[in-house]
Amino acid sequence: QVQLVESGGGSVQAGGSLRLSCAASGYTYSSNCMGWFRQAPGKEREGVASIYTGGGSTYYADSVKGRFTISQDNAENTVYLQMNSLKPEDTAMYYCAADGRCASVVAGLVDFGYWGQGTQVTVSS
Repeated sequence: QVQLVESGGGSVQAGGSLRLSCAASGYTYSSNCMGWFRQAPGKEREGVASIYTGGGSTYYADSVKGRFTISQDNAENTVYLQMNSLKPEDTAMYYCAADGRCASVVAGLVDFGYWGQGTQVTVSS
């Protein structure tokens, strides 16, 4: 059974930082794509960043380029999302996802097979 467990969400002021973690189990972590998506109230889920666990290639949505960094720890089957210079518009539920196409996060697609339960990020102005 595939499990993706996110952690690290919280409330910060604009300009602050948070680091999200996603621990994967029951899943062939290597040589696959892991991604982060987010969904704000009343809006559709959107891609944020993704990483190919086999080679480390990364993709970022334009809205987070230069501020967010996705990384991985293959020994721990864990993917991270370091979020710096947070803005109120980053407020959303953030979801970890696996088994998808890495380019989906920049193509407006939400076609990953497995999802975590989400972790809330709230940025106040």
